[in-house]
Amino acid sequence: ALGASLPLLQRDYRFERVWFWGCIQGLRGAYYIAEGLGPNLAAPRSRLYSLNCLDWSLLTPATKEILALAEQLNGRFQGDPSFEYNLAEINAEAAARLTEGGKEPVITEEARLIATIEQIDRAVGVIPRGAFVKTPLGSVHENRHFEGLSLLEAKKLSSYFHFTEPVNLKNKTLLEKADLDPSIDFLDSLEHDIPRGSWSIQLEKGGTVVVLRSLLWLGLTFYHVPMTKQFGYVYFGTGEKNLDLPFML
Repeated sequence: ALGASLPLLQRDYRFERVWFWGCIQGLRGAYYIAEGLGPNLAAPRSRLYSLNCLDWSLLTPATKEILALAEQLNGRFQGDPSFEYNLAEINAEAAARLTEGGKEPVITEEARLIATIEQIDRAVGVIPRGAFVKTPLGSVHENRHFEGLSLLEAKKLSSYFHFTEPVNLKNKTLLEKADLDPSIDFLDSLEHDIPRGSWSIQLEKGGTVVVLRSLLWLGLTFYHVPMTKQFGYVYFGTGEKNLDLPFML
């Protein structure tokens, strides 16, 4: 069903490309998620979800308010987009602030889904170094000269970048930036992720596939076939952050 519906999705919404992002498992159903990209890969991505892999609904972009509210929630997803969480039962302070602002202290599961996808993409969305290139005008495109990482490079965390707005890069000194190529090194590397040890690198199929697994968002798996252009990531999980990670390392 996915194989048939994703090309139709790309055609109907006129996306440059469509990625199958993954699946968030709820108690009563699962959300299948796809992302649509335009010509500029750095532009905000359109996100869609489906309950049956055939009918897709477009999600609104995540706002700071939705992200802050969703962080108060814990526990499993229900699998029903219209399900409402009552913040008064979960976090009385957050509910009181909303009530003072004249807003209802409830959040729908669809809003929580929007926030969770955004959080996962920001925290653990991964691309190999050199796969995308930044033009002098600021737009980001696929690097046609990228032929894959060497096996030696593919084993290092520093060879992988977060596919999101950089945070640590802005804090680097000019001396640290001197060795960087601005057209390729325009994103944050995984090697400085906190807590350290939140990534597991494994070689599979006799060293022909490199697999990265996130221990912070359990269920996120990134793969790259060295010396080829093949890479990608997918998330299959419950949409819950592993808050116990610092105690497990």
